[in-house]
Amino acid sequence: QVQLVESGGGLVQAGGSLRLSCAASGRTFSFYSMAWFRQAPGKEREFVAAITWGGSNTYYADSVKGRFTISRDNAKNTVYLQMNSLRPEDTAVYYCARRKLTYTAPTTRLADFGDWGQGTQVTVSS
Repeated sequence: QVQLVESGGGLVQAGGSLRLSCAASGRTFSFYSMAWFRQAPGKEREFVAAITWGGSNTYYADSVKGRFTISRDNAKNTVYLQMNSLRPEDTAVYYCARRKLTYTAPTTRLADFGDWGQGTQVTVSS
């Protein structure tokens, strides 16, 4: 079972930036597409961004397109989420997740991801 550990969350003012990291254990990180999801209080967990196993393709929710950038470093077993121009509505717990199947494109569906980190809180003040 892989372990995913997120870091980099915190409190930031609107318009600011944060960079989240998700470090994975094991030797198979480069086999899997990865994604970031988020969950705000009282809301369902939602898709934010995803990246294919080699990093060649990325996908974003409309709400973050142009502001967030997902990337990965397979040598470091780490996936990143650079968040710029943050808004109060970006406040949530952010989770990284690993696709259930190897060498398979990511989706926006939670059920297609089998391993999750513990989450990191991002709070954007107005």
